[in-house]
Amino acid sequence: MLKSMTGFGRERAAFEQRDILVEIRSVNHRFFEFTSRTPRTYGYLDEKLKGLLGAQVSRGKVEAAVYIYNKEGVNADISVNMEIANGYLSALRTAAPKLSLIDDLSLSDIMKLPDLFTVVKLQENEEEVWEQVKQTALTALERFIEMRKTEGEKMQEDISARLSLLEKNVEIIEKRSPQVTQAYREKLYQKINEIVADRNIDEARVLTEAAIFSEKTAVDEETVRLRSHLMQFNKLIQSEQPVGRKLDFLVQELNREVNTIGSKCSDLDMTAVVVDMKSEIEKIREQIQNVE
Repeated sequence: MLKSMTGFGRERAAFEQRDILVEIRSVNHRFFEFTSRTPRTYGYLDEKLKGLLGAQVSRGKVEAAVYIYNKEGVNADISVNMEIANGYLSALRTAAPKLSLIDDLSLSDIMKLPDLFTVVKLQENEEEVWEQVKQTALTALERFIEMRKTEGEKMQEDISARLSLLEKNVEIIEKRSPQVTQAYREKLYQKINEIVADRNIDEARVLTEAAIFSEKTAVDEETVRLRSHLMQFNKLIQSEQPVGRKLDFLVQELNREVNTIGSKCSDLDMTAVVVDMKSEIEKIREQIQNVE
């Protein structure tokens, strides 16, 4: 089953300490090319993501974007600077009688004082973060691959239909080619008759000329190879493995054989069939440019 190189997958997951969003997208590329966008302090995730995606994606320009939202206060150690707190209390209570103020200080009053709290950001556990990102990324990857398969199914249907048309055209050429040789032989007889105006025609000479023409215009080898390539093509598009590069090669071979037939044929009907075949092969080539 074919898979497209174009795809998108997205997943957001909530964990105790953070929320994580992962988006995976890809476009056509001859090989596997990976780029990532992660928060600056999480650069260590890049290579891990490349390995995770590279294990399941063989071709395409793939980008993974990771967004990490840490929950407020989770990654911080907050403590009260007791020396500063005691200093504030002592100063305020000393000043209260002198200023004829009531000592009604409360905890809420103390919390408003500057420099009372010390906030230290804790070092995150990288393995824990990676496991959470990996879990989220795997779900996004499943959706990404599913989209690639869906697109691939559409391409496969189109390619299969075009391969059937090519097979029918090969049959037409196989039937028409001997008819062209026979028509040439009859035309040769007619021309010689007109020239010599006699029925005593050198039969051997006519047969020799017809044989030479037949050899020059014979396309048996090309049609046999075409059938072989078409059979391989049909087999490959049913495969579960990435086959894009192999299909690229087969399209070149199909073009080569059809071009050879086109150079040999002098019959207008066969020429029209060759033109149709080249058009179908070009459409197949355009499709497989997006096949993984």
